[in-house]
Amino acid sequence: MLRVAAVQYAVGEDVAENLATALRMVGQAVEAGAEVVVLPEFGNHVSWYADREHARRHAQRLEGEFVSSLAACAAEAGIYLMVNCTLLREDGRVGGTNVLIGPDGSVLAVSDKQVLMGSERDHIDPAVDRIAPVDTPVGRLGLYSCMDGVIYETPRMLAVEGAQVLLNSLNSFALDEASLHVPVRAVENKVWVVAANKVGPLVPDHSIDAVARRVGVPVEALHGAGESQIVAPDGTVVAMGPRTGEAVVVADIDVTLADDKTRPDGTHLMAARRPDLYGPIAEAPRGRTAPPGAAEVRAAVLSPADDAELPDLLARAVGAGAQLVVLPERAALPPAEIVALLAGTTARAVTSVVDDDGVHVGLVLSGHGVEHAQPQLHADGAAPGQRIDVLPTPWGRLAVVVGDDALFPETFRLAALADADVVAVPFSVAERHDLDLMLLERAAENRLNLAVASRPHPEHGAGGLIPLSADFTLWGDWAGPFQGVISRPDPVPAESGVTVATLRPACAVNRFVSRGTDVVDGRPWHLASALVSQRTAELVRD
Repeated sequence: MLRVAAVQYAVGEDVAENLATALRMVGQAVEAGAEVVVLPEFGNHVSWYADREHARRHAQRLEGEFVSSLAACAAEAGIYLMVNCTLLREDGRVGGTNVLIGPDGSVLAVSDKQVLMGSERDHIDPAVDRIAPVDTPVGRLGLYSCMDGVIYETPRMLAVEGAQVLLNSLNSFALDEASLHVPVRAVENKVWVVAANKVGPLVPDHSIDAVARRVGVPVEALHGAGESQIVAPDGTVVAMGPRTGEAVVVADIDVTLADDKTRPDGTHLMAARRPDLYGPIAEAPRGRTAPPGAAEVRAAVLSPADDAELPDLLARAVGAGAQLVVLPERAALPPAEIVALLAGTTARAVTSVVDDDGVHVGLVLSGHGVEHAQPQLHADGAAPGQRIDVLPTPWGRLAVVVGDDALFPETFRLAALADADVVAVPFSVAERHDLDLMLLERAAENRLNLAVASRPHPEHGAGGLIPLSADFTLWGDWAGPFQGVISRPDPVPAESGVTVATLRPACAVNRFVSRGTDVVDGRPWHLASALVSQRTAELVRD
């Protein structure tokens, strides 16, 4: 067992005072017995500057007092310590940088933030390279920061390269960090995550009123959201700090649990990846070219207690005005019968079948027959599909993610890169966080409306609908008040039988979570070779 700690506290404009706070809080973590300690992001100075020169003046150096003092503290205690600060790099850039310090006080790794959020782009520079996980006697440690974890690529690269424990430094006022973006990186990769966030104002007192008006959030919302946490590979939050106030969040973890990547049915989440299909993720963004879809479309998911109910449930869904109806995977309702039930309507239904060649295929059906066929991409046995195709409809662009393809974040990224507006997911829920973390994040990080259908699982739910919200971009105009959430949609959980909700295809066009930060085209594509590397895939299989 390894004792780890995530430490949360406030940071101001006085670098010396911030250093003293960090040393005091590390001391508390050491007193609690922690062997690995993670500090929050931008620990040297509050993350707001007048301009780039102001940021440069406060940037630290590895040999400077801020890092050196914390390194000495780590050496005295014999701990691994991850420090984050703005760092003046050798090439003249100012990075938002994680520095991993070993128990002898040496610098083991230096990792710059890859995805900058909003105003950070005005003051610091993104990473130009990345580092692999650091192999230590206590485990393989991966480093990332805040916005790097609001989309999946950076943590995923570390996981496919073998990280067992991901260390995440945050500087966030968003409530959906703790409720979604932090824990999902654990469960989708089956790794541990130790995440340290700030509390207190994230903007200096002399500027916070003006910044709040410009960003479009209340002054009180521009405070670190706390809730630093330690998350197990199954998504369980084993320890969490409070929303406000300093805290040292401690847990004893079994690092080897991160070596088991299997699902209940034996699927190995790393070995089953298809790097040969993921090439577009590592290509330069081209921007969305498709026109926006309709403002709204009624959609339904069917969750039968028994598949014999499906004809009646389908008829009820269409009668309720659903233009899109999604059935669970391998539904025992033949496509010909679905087509007959849709005759005379404008509705479409999505189901999946195993074809004569043994391939699991998603079908989009209308009253005229089969409109679209999507083979499963990640499949054992029969030859799997080779790409995600999108079907234009009168209300938007529809993609189908078939069965276990829904377990892989890369699948939905490919759908987003194909300019999908809505994704239908005929699926079988099998684990506790399939819906509330993994599929919810697929909608959030790709700006995709989801319709997920599953037979009811006795413990973990039965699918649901995830409509996008029009209130999305910070620094933009919102219809309603800011509720503390930056990208998490509000799902409509499926109930037994028929669940109907309104999806918003047109909202998929806006992917800017903040000024200048696009959750799709802003991915670290130029650093993503690990995601598309066959060599990495072969090492995982071995």
